[in-house]
Amino acid sequence: MPKPAIALDLLLLPTWLVPVEPAGVVLKDHGLGVRDGCIVFIGPRAEALKCEAAEVRELPGMLLSPGLINAHGHAAMTLFRGLADDLPLMTWLEQHVWPAEGKWVDEDFVRDGTDLAIAEQIKGGITCFSDMYFYPKVASERVHNSGIRAQIAIPILDFPIPGAASADDAIRQGIELFGDLKHHPRIKVAFGPHAPYTVGDENLEKIRVIAEELDAAIHMHVHETAFEVQQAVDNTAERPLARLGRLGLLGPRFQAVHMTQISDEDLALLVESNCSVIHCPESNLKLASGFCPVERLWQAGVNVAVGTDGAASNNDLDLLGETRTAALLAKAVAGSATALDAHRALRMATLNGARTLGIEATVGSLEVGKAADLVAFDLSGLAQQPIYDPVSQLIYATGRDCVKHLWVAGKPLLEDGQLTRLEEPQLIATAQAWGRRISGHDE
Repeated sequence: MPKPAIALDLLLLPTWLVPVEPAGVVLKDHGLGVRDGCIVFIGPRAEALKCEAAEVRELPGMLLSPGLINAHGHAAMTLFRGLADDLPLMTWLEQHVWPAEGKWVDEDFVRDGTDLAIAEQIKGGITCFSDMYFYPKVASERVHNSGIRAQIAIPILDFPIPGAASADDAIRQGIELFGDLKHHPRIKVAFGPHAPYTVGDENLEKIRVIAEELDAAIHMHVHETAFEVQQAVDNTAERPLARLGRLGLLGPRFQAVHMTQISDEDLALLVESNCSVIHCPESNLKLASGFCPVERLWQAGVNVAVGTDGAASNNDLDLLGETRTAALLAKAVAGSATALDAHRALRMATLNGARTLGIEATVGSLEVGKAADLVAFDLSGLAQQPIYDPVSQLIYATGRDCVKHLWVAGKPLLEDGQLTRLEEPQLIATAQAWGRRISGHDE
């Protein structure tokens, strides 16, 4: 690539550059140039050094990749991390999580919990996340202030929830927030009907109409457990995904979270409607909810992204670790060691996530013209040696503690492992104070 006519704000010189698109490529000794928050140059190191740049950053022993995209979570639930462990999903929800939310969740809880989640995610290499939790306006303000990128999914249930007296109230708030943030460079608003068993046909049809009018995404837990699917079949003789298809919700903007139960008919419906599936392997494992057949979906042409779910059921927001679990689990479920190889796993955590959220034109791969959402992983440590394929080492041998630098739209949010906009000691102290209150040790 010829020397750009414009000077660079930032030139990065990693040992390895993994663009993700084209697939399977690793560029050794290349540079990446950023100007006005966008990638404007990718080329060999010798060419890169000819560019004028306000800042040149050598990244020896580091792998530069697109920022990771956490396609599903409940950010503020970091404050419930470890509150009720080792329980099945419905027991966990009905007897522990929902009562705790009813007692504790307010605007302060969402503010502090979302800040904690954003900080944890930035430190783990995540540049964009999808959040589905109460008081979404508060969460969007925290995203705006932090510099990270996000999709805010408005939670909608048939009964009152913290911050919304009814489904209609939640939908109204969602429409208002969508309008407020329509032109925000880093935040998209989606509609988040909780699950087929908590939202009836009437409200689902309202959501479908509004999402179509606004060209907004729909983000929903679907087929999370065998019990959920069987209960629906027993009660209505219809699988939940088929019901959503009948109601017209499925399509390219539909984001189906979990999907641990997939029949041949379900698969055909996913393919035909061009939905995305968001795989949350560790939460599904911990709650014994089942296994999403990732390789089967991938081979059928379904776009599969990866998410951590909330920290109350994971218990971390570690997308790199989640992606390794996804790769290993995919092999066991498919009965094939070649299923979901390391390069495809990284693609699932980056470009596939961007496609799921409808932002693949902006982020998800390192391409000229895209936003400079970047993460540098340090592979120089003892546990990564020797390096034959740096992407394999990243997925199978590297933890999130190797994340050294992170940029969103060219702005540094992490420098040498240190947060640039958030105060880590303060976040820890605030979280500990919430823990004392919630556990009853603050009296």
